[in-house]
Amino acid sequence: MATNASEASNTHPDIASLSYEQAREELVAVVSQLEAGGTSLEQSLALWERGEALAQRCEAWLAGAQERIDRARQANSDAEDSES
Repeated sequence: MATNASEASNTHPDIASLSYEQAREELVAVVSQLEAGGTSLEQSLALWERGEALAQRCEAWLAGAQERIDRARQANSDAEDSES
């Protein structure tokens, strides 16, 4: 099972190219499949691993978005301070 974003990308290289929305949508589908049951243990494990990688991709996107917001706030605060 992948434990970080780079491992997730190595295990599932296609996930690295997904947008946040695409990764989230696929994650919802994976969770639905797991909740529905009816898959073999091997299929369930593969779905779980893919779901973990998708969740890490979503977390990476959100962390990046938070970083951009923080930088924008800091720039705005710096601009306000220089105007005072």
